[in-house]
Amino acid sequence: MALTADVKEELSRLAVTKTTVRAAELATILRFAGGLHLISGRVAVEVELDTPSIARRVRKDLVELYGMRSDAAMLSPGGIRKTPAYVVRVLEGGETLARQTGLLDARRRPVRGLPNKLTTGSHDELAAVWRGAFLAHGSLTDPGRSAALEITCPGNEAAMALVGAAGRLGISAKAREVRGVHRVVIRDGDKISKMLRLIGAVSTVDDWEALRARREVRATANRLVNFDDANLRRSAQAAVAACARVERALEILGDDLPEHLRYAGQLRLNHRDASLDELGHFADPPMTKDAVAGRIRRLLAMADKQAESLGIPGTDANLPPDYDGA
Repeated sequence: MALTADVKEELSRLAVTKTTVRAAELATILRFAGGLHLISGRVAVEVELDTPSIARRVRKDLVELYGMRSDAAMLSPGGIRKTPAYVVRVLEGGETLARQTGLLDARRRPVRGLPNKLTTGSHDELAAVWRGAFLAHGSLTDPGRSAALEITCPGNEAAMALVGAAGRLGISAKAREVRGVHRVVIRDGDKISKMLRLIGAVSTVDDWEALRARREVRATANRLVNFDDANLRRSAQAAVAACARVERALEILGDDLPEHLRYAGQLRLNHRDASLDELGHFADPPMTKDAVAGRIRRLLAMADKQAESLGIPGTDANLPPDYDGA
């Protein structure tokens, strides 16, 4: 979770001057990190945040954008909560704030997704929506096969609104539901980097991409090593099988064998680990690998034909039990 904390810390310190962009971010945080409560007959807006720096950012925006004072408290770890949480609550003027930020519609009904003005806003406002969603309930996993930028959403409508906002930013995101929890996920590494830059996590994304590059190099190296090992195993297995078949062919044919084919078979047995190309160089006079392969092929075919006519096992009889021919 170190990467997630780094992103949230950088975003919580990001300076934003445009009022509409700040408002878009704040409204999204209020929607994704908490909700509306009825306390003593009054509507209260309350959010639960991960860090004190995010809580300070929210409280500052509440005062500067809407003139709203808020209360703050820290919840100690306990139960399923492994880390402290920071609660920001607006009770006095909570309903007014809910209307102004779009949490309540004109008929005082809670908005199920995101306010329409947010999802149809400018490019900067759409980026602010994603920034607010990440600050509220986002996570970033280490780069690799399971790399993901993920937002936990308060409901399906909010998830679909976030997917639409990402689409308008030119980034493909997917909504999914797991055990009743709605999430929006970006898995492609390049798209994750693009989104992080758009929402303002420039320093963290540089670190994330450096880690991603190192892991890709390591993964490529591991694949090459495994590939080379597999090739070596196949080559060794093929050499053992070839020698076993040649030995059986010489047994079957005995003296009834052209000298040039016998020479090629003996060459194979004398240099068991050599490639066909190397066998050609060992020959006297030297031969091409195609010539060596052709002679060995004719030797085996002749022996198999002779074995069939005699009703005895052919050249395959001497193959190792675990040879699969791959």
